[in-house]
Amino acid sequence: MKPQIKLATTQTPDGGEMDLYQHDQDFSIKINGIQLMSSRQHESELALARLGCIHISRRTAPHVLIGGLGMGYTLRQTLEMLGDDGKVIVGELLPDVLEWNQGFLKELNGKSIEDERTEIKIGDIFQLLISSADSFDAILLDIDNGPSAMTDTGNHQLYTQAGIEVCRSALRKGGTLSIWSAEPSQEFEQLLISCGFQVKRYKVPAYTGTSRNSRFIWVAAENKGLLPPGGSEPRPLKKKTPKANRRYRKR
Repeated sequence: MKPQIKLATTQTPDGGEMDLYQHDQDFSIKINGIQLMSSRQHESELALARLGCIHISRRTAPHVLIGGLGMGYTLRQTLEMLGDDGKVIVGELLPDVLEWNQGFLKELNGKSIEDERTEIKIGDIFQLLISSADSFDAILLDIDNGPSAMTDTGNHQLYTQAGIEVCRSALRKGGTLSIWSAEPSQEFEQLLISCGFQVKRYKVPAYTGTSRNSRFIWVAAENKGLLPPGGSEPRPLKKKTPKANRRYRKR
């Protein structure tokens, strides 16, 4: 069996350790020893682009924002869906992740970075959204593990009411917001709704051809007709039943 080789390491803003590993022909990125992404499990990253861009694939000069470069799979799929007049901006927090894609991971999707339709912006995606009002036909967020962020506590603000409202203001009329998550969240679905969105949840495989290790993608739009076919309707939050008052008898 071939050993797992650590190729590179960097620090997250929180002081955590992010490592790039290679095992045979496969690559993985881990945060403090916990796997964040793998080249063997990239089907959901492709699905994020397919679901988030299906409504704009035939539009003239569409603009897409991708939050999080990862290993480049979402970027590659987005470029394949857009015409020559499309534009994709990728917001990536860590410059090392870009360097890894340009070097170690280039054979996976690195050529997508060199595409003339691609622009990489290093920095805080939240600040990028604030300065991008009415700019995008689609926003695709694959930041951390979704609402249960673990790379940087600053990422949590994207999944708050303020973060969702900033995303909404950055969308053009008829635009959609799509969000990748490692796990479902009824609370987050209801947050999207409270911010004025129509929402559907899509369960997608991590591996091609299997339902094991499923991931989740929410697509949100002001107009429900813009949501992709299929998917599931948001689930209402369960009301917490108050605990009955306990009665004690003196002995």
